[in-house]
Amino acid sequence: MPYTIIDLPVPSGKYGKKSPYKMTPQYVTVHNTANDASARNEANYMRNNSSSTSYHVAVDDKEVVRCLPFDRNAFHAGDGGNGTGNRKSIGIEICYSRSGGARFDAAEQNAAAYIASLLKSYGWGIDRVRRHKDWSGKDCPHRTMAYGWQRFLNMVTAAMGGAADTGEAPSGRLPGKLDEDGKWGKDTTRKTQAVMGTPADGIVSGQLISCKQYLPNCLVSSWSFGKTGNGSPMVRAIQGLAGAAPDGKAGKQTVTAMQGLLQGKGFPCGQIDGYMGAKTVRAWQRYINSRL
Repeated sequence: MPYTIIDLPVPSGKYGKKSPYKMTPQYVTVHNTANDASARNEANYMRNNSSSTSYHVAVDDKEVVRCLPFDRNAFHAGDGGNGTGNRKSIGIEICYSRSGGARFDAAEQNAAAYIASLLKSYGWGIDRVRRHKDWSGKDCPHRTMAYGWQRFLNMVTAAMGGAADTGEAPSGRLPGKLDEDGKWGKDTTRKTQAVMGTPADGIVSGQLISCKQYLPNCLVSSWSFGKTGNGSPMVRAIQGLAGAAPDGKAGKQTVTAMQGLLQGKGFPCGQIDGYMGAKTVRAWQRYINSRL
């Protein structure tokens, strides 16, 4: 079941209540929402309320919605401020569990696939997957358990055989942070989109082929080029931040403005030459990591 990953981050101003501690995750904890709302609705409710209850990811039949970076804790496991579940596990909420049916089945399949990709990214096995019940005794994930917990673990195990490594946390990278590798691919795009407040689909749309020469380290897996284009909301937001003409197209003037912005904020990017080379991309990745 294909899904789209989007980011709806908890405002950093709420970290003191919802995510106050740095975390090195050791487990993935599975929940059911006991509700019939979409992942976006669940995420927005959690992000906007004043409760300390929080989690990292919500999954429905179409989307995986990421709310908190994996290097910060969330209060989802019910085992207290110092409990292992709350302090050392990634909380995953599966949507549409109140009524069940086709939407829940699809959400559960997406959750199994996404958890499989996380396990592969961290180099973990199925033994790292826990239930909410394992930490606090709560009947959660209620519908997943009613259908058979081992059945769900088998789904994750099967998905691990074909799951692509999402690059969520490869060795040497803090969970939730970009790999500062000087290559602008989908992860750099998604996190830039999240920081810029634009739709986070991992694609820089509407770019002109004529601009491609100025973007040597921008990967075509994430950047969409054509003879014509309306520009990208993300690029338009960057242009507004850097003081370039806001047409949404990353040409030489835009790259030059970005380089000036980076230098001014203390992120050296080499020569200001209007070319998005490895040094400029790496400086941008460091800047975005400083905002995550």
